[in-house]
Amino acid sequence: MSQQSVEDALKAHGSYSAGFETDVESVTLEAGLDQETVKNISARKGEPDWLLAWRLKAFDHWKSLEAPDWAHVHFPEIDFQEISYYSAPKSIEDAPRSLDEVDPELLRTYEKLGIPIHEQEALAGVQKHSAEDKSSINKNQIAVDVVFDSVSVTTTFKESRRHFLPTV
Repeated sequence: MSQQSVEDALKAHGSYSAGFETDVESVTLEAGLDQETVKNISARKGEPDWLLAWRLKAFDHWKSLEAPDWAHVHFPEIDFQEISYYSAPKSIEDAPRSLDEVDPELLRTYEKLGIPIHEQEALAGVQKHSAEDKSSINKNQIAVDVVFDSVSVTTTFKESRRHFLPTV
């Protein structure tokens, strides 16, 4: 498909078909990919050392690969140093103590999705400080994972997620 065909397809498709877009203030790393970028992303995600080591090994392998030369498919060479590999809502960088400290645009998105207030607090990373606050969270929650710019910013079932992590 030629570049013109791609552009025509995007124009014909129009706006986002799922219904809405959310413009939240984000933290975005500078473009470029190297070992420091991989380490920075891993640190921001709070990943364990074994996962960082695995990512660095995968990155080293990726650097040794060459783009395939497909027959009858022509596209411009990808400049991987012009891409930013991490962007996440700024509100997840500093854990808020209440919904008053959360980006209002993020809260409007949660409302559009019909997420209850106690779930909004959990998804926004609101830090509960008293036993009374913690006990008020409904233990029969449904699992919700919030993804912005391809980054899973939070899930309501982090404790259960450990059952799905690979063992080393």
